[in-house]
This record gives sequence, C-alpha cells and structure tokens, in this order.
Amino acid sequence: MNRQNPEQFLEVALEAIGSQPDWRDTLNRLPVPVYTTDDRGKVTFWNDACVNFAGREPELGRDRWCVTWQLYTTAGDPLRHEDCPMAQALAQRRPVRDAIAIAERPDGSRVAFRPYPTPLFNDDGSLSGAINMLIDVTDEQSDALHEQAERCRRLAGALYTRESSIVLEQMAVRYERTASELETGRR
Repeated sequence: MNRQNPEQFLEVALEAIGSQPDWRDTLNRLPVPVYTTDDRGKVTFWNDACVNFAGREPELGRDRWCVTWQLYTTAGDPLRHEDCPMAQALAQRRPVRDAIAIAERPDGSRVAFRPYPTPLFNDDGSLSGAINMLIDVTDEQSDALHEQAERCRRLAGALYTRESSIVLEQMAVRYERTASELETGRR
C-alpha cells in the first residue's frame, strides 16, 4: 500500500462523490478498498481494490454494511456485520475512527484492517448513505497481538493464584492464535 496518509485517500473519495459526475472512476483509481452504501447500509458501489481485499465480489442489493465475507474482533470473536463500524457510523450518523477488525475471506485467509466509515448527507441534512475505506493493518495488528500475549504471560508469572494464571494463559493463547491466523492468512 502507498504509505500516503489514509485520510488523504478518504478526502479524495469524499471530494469526488460530492462534486464529480464520474466519481466512480475516481474511486476505482484509488489504490485502497473503498465502497459506498445507501442510508440503510446496502452496498451500492465498490472499487476493484475491495474485491482484491475481500477475496470476493460483493453482492449488490444483498450485502449490507460491509464488503467482507466474515468479520472478527481483534480478539478473534465473531463480529456481526450489523455491529461493524460501518453500521455504527450509519446508526450514529457520524464517522467512526480508531477501530480495527479482522476480515475473513471465503478462502479462509484473514486480514486485519482499519475502517474509515463516514456518513454522507444530502443538502437538506438527511442521511443519504456512507462511504468506507479499508486500510490493511495486518502486520501491525499481528505484532500487537503477540505483545499482548507476552504481557499476559508475564502477568500470569507474577501472580500467586492458579486461577488467575490459568485465565491469563488462556488469553495469551487466544491472542497468539489470532495473530497466527493473520500471519498464515497473508497472500
């Protein structure tokens, strides 16, 4: 991925949607996954980078809130599409930032990403839909999960209660499993 600031890509996309009749061409030229939804979260457009990222062609009129096949939290728990950052942005009518999720592709590979869901409004202030950009953060998330597992193990070693040590060790194993799934899921 180009190391340019992700906010700059989003700014280009928002400007294109707001002022260019050929905004789809502009979004297709972006090197990052970008897609749009209507006000109910139904996916209305995606660029080619979305297909590469998600490992699938989204289904127009069927997919809601996200172009990915399956979603997970950074702890590895399933995340329902209706609870994803895009769904939150539409429900709350505000951008959602600083979230990280894990997408699973139909082939089983996984990628961690930072979404940038941003609601879109008509001139009268009514919600018209949203745009989202997905930035791959797999490497940094994998490193963070390994660090968290190590912290859990250090804390477990410093505790004197067996029960707490067992819980912390289970947490460490879970963090490492999620990191491993990301690492083996790289294409």
